[in-house]
Amino acid sequence: MRSTTIASQAEARLLANHKVLRNTYALLSMTLIFSALTAWFAMQIHMPRLNVFIVLGGYFGLLWLTHKFSHRALGLLFVFLLTGFMGLTLGPILDIYFNRFANGTEIVGLALGGTGVIFLTMSGIALTTKKDFSFMGNFLMIGILVAFIAAIANIFFQIPALSLAVSSAFIFLMAGLILYETSSIIHGGVSNYILATTTLYVSIFNLFTSLLHILGIFGGED
Repeated sequence: MRSTTIASQAEARLLANHKVLRNTYALLSMTLIFSALTAWFAMQIHMPRLNVFIVLGGYFGLLWLTHKFSHRALGLLFVFLLTGFMGLTLGPILDIYFNRFANGTEIVGLALGGTGVIFLTMSGIALTTKKDFSFMGNFLMIGILVAFIAAIANIFFQIPALSLAVSSAFIFLMAGLILYETSSIIHGGVSNYILATTTLYVSIFNLFTSLLHILGIFGGED
């Protein structure tokens, strides 16, 4: 009887984890589409790049609201506001690549394709191996914090080598974060699909913009 109860509990946990994973991927898909639409809109009106402090204020403000209301239906509104806002900030960047570089379309396409390949690879590793990658948590947290501080510092110092190093670091860190977050969902470490979606979206966004930056440096044609 006890073994049957334990098996039933394990099955219930497994089903709950799979439900979180399905809901996360469904919401992630919708937020990516919505973000793409807001980026397209920003490009159509040739919206200028926002001040970096407005971007940071909007990002962290909406991120905080998303976390605060993540256990309520209102959290869905804020996750769309967050991803839509990030799409708006991406539009002017894409506009620059399309207009400044002769091969801008190719650069954006390669960055988009590379982002998709990395996301599918990291997610596939987590899903197929079923390995628990929670041990990566502290390393990722420290690495992201250091990379973020370096990125903020480079806004003022404008050092090309540091900019390249930050983008390279973010590629590896975001790939690791995708692996870590997907593994956490599978093993029950994350039970809120709104929070999981937010983490994966931010990972994809930073991964794409970092790849875009590096490809623009090494492959851009005026």
